[in-house]
Amino acid sequence: MRFIAFDLETTGTVPGVDQIVEIGAVLFLADKTDAIFTTLIDPKRGIPPGASAVNGISDEMVKGKPLIESILQPFAEFCADDILVAHNAPFDAAFLSADIRKHEYSAPRGIIIDTLSIARKVFPGLANYKLGTLVQHLKIPTTGFHRAEEDATYCGKLFWELVKRISVNGQPPSIDNLIALTGKPELRFPQIERKPKQMDLFG
Repeated sequence: MRFIAFDLETTGTVPGVDQIVEIGAVLFLADKTDAIFTTLIDPKRGIPPGASAVNGISDEMVKGKPLIESILQPFAEFCADDILVAHNAPFDAAFLSADIRKHEYSAPRGIIIDTLSIARKVFPGLANYKLGTLVQHLKIPTTGFHRAEEDATYCGKLFWELVKRISVNGQPPSIDNLIALTGKPELRFPQIERKPKQMDLFG
């Protein structure tokens, strides 16, 4: 099974208002990592102390890094039409979708699967369903959290553990079954057809 796990670090929690400061995406072939896409992003604004306290990313670290509009196309090309997985996927998808719409760039074409929703079905009764809690529950080795590449890697490993538990006779579940397990509507990135800018001759 081939899929891409991705994660973002941001300046806050409001898509379209707060900004992405890091993207991490990891291509998995079953339980093995095959390729990595990761970059810090200059949000063109200061990173609030509260956000830096969580992700450890400072203004100095993002100074001079690429802007989000220069990253969207390479990110879309890396992901192509592969299955995408993220923990609390609607949050990450909303942030990226806001920038995709704003800048009118290509987006990954694959379906987006939320590991948080599936984990609640597969592991009922846990104290919480944070990524760190689930990784600890599954005894997945860790080095740290709240950086995009690391969290994307843990998310991919979590997804594979979930897939193994809901496979039948060694056959992984279909995409439709995975979507049904999330209990949410199908989630995808917007596909924007970039329109040429017209000059206002009378403005």
